[in-house]
Amino acid sequence: MVRPFALIALTALLAACGGGTPQVSSKQEVPASMQGKEARQLFGAMSFASGNTPGAYGSYAKGCADGSVQLPESGPTWQGMRLSRNRHWGHPATIDFVQDLSRKAAALPGWRGLYVGDISQPRGGPMLSGHASHQIGLDADIWMLPPKRLDLSRSERENISSISLRRAKGAYTNDNWTPQHHEVLKAAASDPRVARIFVFPGAKVKMCNEATGDRSWLRKIRPWYGHHYHFHVRLKCPRGAAGCVDQAAPPPGDGCADAEQWVRNILNPPPPDPNAPKPKPRRQLTMADLPGQCVSVLQSR
Repeated sequence: MVRPFALIALTALLAACGGGTPQVSSKQEVPASMQGKEARQLFGAMSFASGNTPGAYGSYAKGCADGSVQLPESGPTWQGMRLSRNRHWGHPATIDFVQDLSRKAAALPGWRGLYVGDISQPRGGPMLSGHASHQIGLDADIWMLPPKRLDLSRSERENISSISLRRAKGAYTNDNWTPQHHEVLKAAASDPRVARIFVFPGAKVKMCNEATGDRSWLRKIRPWYGHHYHFHVRLKCPRGAAGCVDQAAPPPGDGCADAEQWVRNILNPPPPDPNAPKPKPRRQLTMADLPGQCVSVLQSR
């Protein structure tokens, strides 16, 4: 028997990953040169974007990105971090969003803008390490560390670390949390381009307790494992983006009761189910698993 909490966690996992298998349009045969190889090896080897019109194919955790744009390494209100990863590529809508949010952050006391973590690889797709999502150029990680400088060298950006905002394994925020974190997350969630934002449960509950006036933006703030050194922004499929599979909208309401349940489960974990099957290792995706357009994305000059 699957315990209720396990069922909730499984449902949440599917939702966070984009839910289900994307419909594959423009079916294309996988060339022999790509067969028998992990898709992450093929996409991870690409150092530049395709020259095609921007497109997002498939779902956030099973897809690829065409015609991506690279976030400039530095700007008046942002800096890209961990440049060696070459993961600051995304759909033009994502790059515009990051720059817009950085300007809003720069208007807050003590913030010069944003430190930007991973967006996507040059052509999206599965990554060699780390994320299961970030595959279609519509996800972006924003560091929790308030920038004091925007002139960090490449070396500094490889070695500086963000700060954690969690306490008690994510049930509560710690002393690093500030009203400005609340405002940055609110600004991101209030943007109509955003589908949802992932952050640790204690932060969501903190914002629920302190939000005043219009609370509709809270619906997009979703509790999720980790996400205490950064928060993860997921954009909706841009209008007219054929082949892009949107994630289901968050449940109605502000989601605060759900976040409170996450906190209760952290503080008082349900007993393990002795009959629960052991988790299977995640199978690495191949090109046959991805939308047909992804073959052309890789082959494009």
